[in-house]
Amino acid sequence: MWRQFTFSVVDNLADPLSDALSELGALSVSLEDDGDQPLFEPKPGETPLWRTTRVTGLFEAGVDASAVRAALASQFSAEVLASLVVSELADQVWERAWLEHFKPMRFGERLWVCPSGFELPDPDAVNIILDPGLAFGTGTHPTTALCLEWLATQSLEGKTVIDYGCGSGILAVAALKLGAARALGVDLDPQALTASAENARKNGVDDRLTLFLPGQLGQVMADVLVANILAGPLIGLADILSMRLTMGGTIALSGILAGQAPEVARAYQACMALLPPVQREDWVLLSGRKVAD
Repeated sequence: MWRQFTFSVVDNLADPLSDALSELGALSVSLEDDGDQPLFEPKPGETPLWRTTRVTGLFEAGVDASAVRAALASQFSAEVLASLVVSELADQVWERAWLEHFKPMRFGERLWVCPSGFELPDPDAVNIILDPGLAFGTGTHPTTALCLEWLATQSLEGKTVIDYGCGSGILAVAALKLGAARALGVDLDPQALTASAENARKNGVDDRLTLFLPGQLGQVMADVLVANILAGPLIGLADILSMRLTMGGTIALSGILAGQAPEVARAYQACMALLPPVQREDWVLLSGRKVAD
């Protein structure tokens, strides 16, 4: 058993409270959204917090809750202490607990994403083995699902694919499993590159995946480019991404809210013939073919 101390605080108190819990012996401290406020991808160096943040400190079961509360009372207001909820947490096999929420998923007619430990639903299909890990991207989010379904419809045999904003590497790995000759993953987060390399290794395609930070890509051109990031970065990167694509090459852009699609489309329309957006929940995917430099 473990004992959890959970608080609901404004964003500027989250870090001081986290530090205080650690100093009092917390084995771990986690920060979560406590007000249903989405935080999209931050800029490099930014670590934004939610306006109302849930701070949870995990202690050993025998910790003296009264002593912890008294120590915190000397540093924080009565309002912070009033939000405290102390609860017991049963131990379990944590590294497998996520399996309750992550099951094999199919994208299109021939592509499956399966967590390790599951029997493959269709051994003859294109199967990607992927577990939640260091970086975003398991196929459960609509933007990732849209990109996987798009890739599953493409003719990728012998082609070079760029996965810009690769996260977990799921799209690059999918492209290689679907027949691409070579894939290049780009991400500004070194942890994403680590996760991508590990997922490529798990799926036996690491010899055909090369990973880069954004400034390291050089002059490489691709036949297919997929970028699952956000509308703002997609607009800002329009010239760079367009130049990476060979004439006649195909592109897929996602991470775009439905209302943002027209603005993103305008940023690419000078050199891309774009198809109507494909929507899943509140998110859309834009795809097309390069027709001009």
